[in-house]
Amino acid sequence: MQPHYQPQTLEAAIQKSWAENRTFEVKTDPTREKFYCLSMFPYPSGRLHMGHVRNYTIGDVIARYQRMLGKNVLQPMGWDAFGMPAENAAMNHQVAPAAWTYSNIDYMKTQLKALGFAIDWSREIATCKPDYYRWEQWLFTRLFEKGLIYRKNGTVNWDPVDQTVLANEQVIDGRGWRSGALVEKREIPMYYFRITDYAEELLRDLDTLDGWPERVKTMQRNWIGKSRGMTIRFALRDDSRQGLPEDIQNVQVYTTRPDTLLGATYLAVAAEHPLATAAAIDNPALAAFINECKAGSVAEADVATMEKKGMATGRYVINPLSGEALEVWVANYVLWGYGDGAVMAVPAHDERDFAFAHKYGLPIKQVVAKDGEHYDPATWQEWYAAKENTRLIASGAFDGLDFSQAFDAIGTALGKSGAGEEKTQYRLRDWGISRQRYWGCPIPIIHDAAGRDLPVDDRDLPVVLPENIIPDGSGSPLAKDPAYYQTTDANGQPARRETDTMDTFVESSWYFFRYMSPDYQGGMVAPEDAAYWQDVDQYIGGIEHAILHLLYARFFTKLMRDEGLVQVNEPFKRLLTQGMVLAATWYREDTSGKKTWYNPADVEAQTDDKGRVTGGTLMADGQPVQYGGMEKMSKSKNNGVDPEALVQKYGADTARLYTMFTAPPESTLEWSESGVEGAHKYLRRLWSYAYEHRDALDATPVDPAALDAKHKTIRHTIHSELRSARYDYSRNQFNTVVSSTMKILNAISEIDATNNRLRYEGLRILLLVLAPIAPHITAALWQELGYTGNILDTAIPEPDEAALQQDSITLAVQVNGKRRAEISVAADADNDIIITAALAHPDVARHTEGKTPKKSIVVPGKLVNLVI
Repeated sequence: MQPHYQPQTLEAAIQKSWAENRTFEVKTDPTREKFYCLSMFPYPSGRLHMGHVRNYTIGDVIARYQRMLGKNVLQPMGWDAFGMPAENAAMNHQVAPAAWTYSNIDYMKTQLKALGFAIDWSREIATCKPDYYRWEQWLFTRLFEKGLIYRKNGTVNWDPVDQTVLANEQVIDGRGWRSGALVEKREIPMYYFRITDYAEELLRDLDTLDGWPERVKTMQRNWIGKSRGMTIRFALRDDSRQGLPEDIQNVQVYTTRPDTLLGATYLAVAAEHPLATAAAIDNPALAAFINECKAGSVAEADVATMEKKGMATGRYVINPLSGEALEVWVANYVLWGYGDGAVMAVPAHDERDFAFAHKYGLPIKQVVAKDGEHYDPATWQEWYAAKENTRLIASGAFDGLDFSQAFDAIGTALGKSGAGEEKTQYRLRDWGISRQRYWGCPIPIIHDAAGRDLPVDDRDLPVVLPENIIPDGSGSPLAKDPAYYQTTDANGQPARRETDTMDTFVESSWYFFRYMSPDYQGGMVAPEDAAYWQDVDQYIGGIEHAILHLLYARFFTKLMRDEGLVQVNEPFKRLLTQGMVLAATWYREDTSGKKTWYNPADVEAQTDDKGRVTGGTLMADGQPVQYGGMEKMSKSKNNGVDPEALVQKYGADTARLYTMFTAPPESTLEWSESGVEGAHKYLRRLWSYAYEHRDALDATPVDPAALDAKHKTIRHTIHSELRSARYDYSRNQFNTVVSSTMKILNAISEIDATNNRLRYEGLRILLLVLAPIAPHITAALWQELGYTGNILDTAIPEPDEAALQQDSITLAVQVNGKRRAEISVAADADNDIIITAALAHPDVARHTEGKTPKKSIVVPGKLVNLVI
């Protein structure tokens, strides 16, 4: 045994042993209880960051602990390998995205292995491999034939220079992020998943996810956005139908406030609405405004914050209740494709309409009143939009009705005239998955000469994406490659292959099922594997994926269930969203205001006596730099910590221990170099203790009766911390597990030379408790010290109840909340005896000055607080 802790040497040897013995490969085994632990797979960007390290360490600790409980644990890993970053990198480096991606995968895999994660690498997948996306295409064809996928025109952000669709976040101040060209709204054919068909089930089943954070479930509920409302049809006035097809006789809207119908003073429609198009035929100013609207963002978030603009069309509709004519406006805040592309404007009771009406001098008509409140049409007040404790006014036969009564009565009236009906609607929209990108899964559709969309036959799957293309940024290379898009239909007639690729969220919506059967050639997942592994028992990932990824994964699970591929309704039993990793930021600012950011490793920080940062000096030149606070590690702020350098300097166990000890998994972690050094110091101390006592361990079971009072107390501490650690593991509070191991090491360090049985027991417990968090050092010490069995599969023992019993206990004593003394009392002493003993202590008496406490609080087993 080496006298000093040498993590690089021992970690390499342990990892080699795991690899040679295929220690973490698992098989479907119905005779054993399964546990499927999964961290969200990474995008192969080229290097791990500390967010990765924290995320995967959390998952690994959970997986290793569950293995020690005797379960058959699956922890796989793969790569979310398609997407725009690879295309951008390919253009920058003039390499094919495939080559860049596979190179990054190789490097990141080496980094992951160096951290000692208990991953079954035999199940590795990469979503850019044809043997993966083949089955995605297979499911696509099935859903297309069933009508669960359809093609229609969709409004998108279009970059006219790069000839591509842009995501909302790629539009900056109305221009393409790469080309700088003014972005247009354009309607192009796109494929959609009918996720709205599952809206109610997706909403309802959130109530079954007891292991998910309430915050995430709330975010999904809001995104799905179920609302009870009414569809209302406003008939076009006779003089307002010119230029419109005969079948358009009205403008239809959806509203959750039909009670305010008699307060509507205008209608607003999207720029793409047929009425807007017709009205612009002989109105150049309106046509110009419509073009301006079409150039805006299609993102709801942008629409909510941008300046609201509008223009009257000169067309009118009729209020179905009052017969009043309402002018129709084109407004930039109404999006085509959301609902009917038209909204009923009630300025008196909607804040956005209120501001719009004031801007353009439109009528404001109050129809909702609230007792004790005064309505002022010049000033918006929150109660104007209230439903509760209100009543209708200026509404004729509906006056005096509250919201619920008015909803029903107006609904009945509209129903009788055929002008409306109640409707439950969702904010959720069907999922458009077409991307005019190269590096993505090809959509398995061909277009024949008759213009039909035909799914690719099973025998022709996968439709393989060529991997040797270097994109130039001017639209999709696939659309310019006849060798790719020229094909034939089933009759041998010329046809054109679809050149759009799928949204990369599709790949990440089912990868967790493919891990169950990564080599299965008969479908997406083998039936026997799906029946055994079923769902993910613990999923770990960032809160930023709370809506889209997690919602789409839930949706895909239901699609696959309905295809008979899996037997579960939901993909993830429990969800843990880890906190961000923060680090200090340092910068200098030049005279133009430009900031240059410096890595914390290059700065010597100055602190006050309370550890607060007061300044810093750049070590390269000795000149001061400004402290920018603690922020999320990022390239832009140059405050990232290189995990590879950290492992090379301190070892993987130190990195793992630090990230687990510094904060609970869900909390933010503030990076501290001194904290890393502290974690390393603890592991060195553990190794030194084991080396010092390597020949003084006795495996004979401890005889509690033979222990003196001192060693009974030590054994009590060991088993008390063991009990705490087991509980903390069950609730994923790994920081306090580490604290327990530190307390155990402190306790066994007090054992006399003659008590080697207790030393053997205590050190064995410490190694087992620490093993999931620091697996290399614990495995090495387990072997060196001669403990039997494989530590990976040795259960963390139950605490000895006899050891937990004490003749006496030590309690802290507080006076008015401040710690003043400690007392020792019998373990079974009642509160009166405890309080008497506390008051009798000289240090307590000095602070109570003979006064009788107003209140005496005893926290069993911990403290006494005397309130004077």
